[in-house]
Amino acid sequence: MNNLKASFTQFVWIWNELQGLQLPKHHRRICHFLSSNYLQKKAHALLMAFRNSGKSTLVGLFCAWLLYENSNVRILIMSADYELAKKMVRNVKRIIEKHPLTVHLKPKQKDQWASDRFTVIRSQELRDPSVLARGIDANITGCRADVIVCDDVEVPKNCDTQTKRNDLKEKLSELDFVLVPNGFMLYVGTPHTQKTIYDVSPNGFLKNFNQLKLPILDEQGNSNWPERFSLLKIEAIRKRAGPLKFTSQMLLQPVNLRQGHLNTDNLIFYQDALDYRQINQSSAVYIGQRQMISASAWWDPSFGKSDADRSVLACVFFDNQGNAFVHDLVYLTVENAEKSAQIQCQKVAQMIKLYHLPQIRIETNGIGKFLPELLKQTLQQMHIVCAVLPVHSSIPKSLRISESLDARLASSSLWLHERVKQTPFMEEITSWNPQAQNMHDDGLDALSGCLSSEPVHIAKHFIPIQPEPDWRYGQMINNFNLDDVKL
Repeated sequence: MNNLKASFTQFVWIWNELQGLQLPKHHRRICHFLSSNYLQKKAHALLMAFRNSGKSTLVGLFCAWLLYENSNVRILIMSADYELAKKMVRNVKRIIEKHPLTVHLKPKQKDQWASDRFTVIRSQELRDPSVLARGIDANITGCRADVIVCDDVEVPKNCDTQTKRNDLKEKLSELDFVLVPNGFMLYVGTPHTQKTIYDVSPNGFLKNFNQLKLPILDEQGNSNWPERFSLLKIEAIRKRAGPLKFTSQMLLQPVNLRQGHLNTDNLIFYQDALDYRQINQSSAVYIGQRQMISASAWWDPSFGKSDADRSVLACVFFDNQGNAFVHDLVYLTVENAEKSAQIQCQKVAQMIKLYHLPQIRIETNGIGKFLPELLKQTLQQMHIVCAVLPVHSSIPKSLRISESLDARLASSSLWLHERVKQTPFMEEITSWNPQAQNMHDDGLDALSGCLSSEPVHIAKHFIPIQPEPDWRYGQMINNFNLDDVKL
């Protein structure tokens, strides 16, 4: 190697100068860690840094610097998701195009400059491209690489069960046959499970890996990036993310999100009715003195039998302070099994009309596959305007519940209407145990769908169904009985 060439830290400093950016202290640490492990021919390294620390940007710069050091280097970028790997490749391409030390490496042929792979101008004739993107499920047989970067290969959807973790480890073990002798392997990520692959202990999956671990807070409790993350901002992140996710993604301590319990001490209850107003052809919704700015509805359907899985409709409104108001959780039960779907659709339509809901999402797992079209027909017959969106949930239920409710409960931003106390929901949330088998959590599941989905802005999208500017819902909700709905 040419000792007169720029070090990786200098390479990054030049890039940051062009971008008008500083080089913070923790970025210098990362630069030194990556370059020293590579130059000293230490075969394996693990970089763990808090979310939004800039680690992916630095890894992209690192790949560009490797090509600057040796244009014949072949780099394989692996991610849990193929699109994420392509994103890293595009980042490296952009750096090579604009960095003054690498601009000469860009090839003239367009076919050498693709979105998921590219080959720089190099002295050797090699079969593999300079940089190649692959998802974890891709076939990499026959590939060869001098450097392998495993960027966020562990994500919630592929590590929530022991079977999935074993499958992930088996796929990653194949990389040993891709990496050339004396090659360099780098893992970059944050832990998403208590039994994370990012374990460098003697019995861990990445044993013998050199590790740099950079949590958001240092050992003295100070910010590792004070210029961007003050202690006040870090506390705000903790409240938004919830204690479990903050611990894993910002403090880099492996936790089992599925083993967390829901702390109901911070639940807030209210009695105010929903106040829908029409002023100058615009709509507004109030709960008490608070104006709601958006709404979300989620239907987690089942056959509606009381002794089976519960069919639940959740209706949630949001104010401009970040609070979520669970205005209703309707447990739909139907005695007539033959007409269960039609009756449930009519009951859901009544609730849409009652709360002027502009949009509803239906979980299509299981029996929900045909319900979106049936509900659309029911709404049309009842002259109700509402968008119906089918949603397929691939994330495990316990993880969805934990991630969506943990932060809300920790930040005291979840409000429940008093009527919810009269439903099975309170028993569900107080006794919730993600490890238990065959326990009722359908209300929790429907609510987590509402909280995790993007709410619809009221002022822009609410469509008046029965334009009565002075009408109040208080009287109607007291007199309304879903069981009175007849076909």
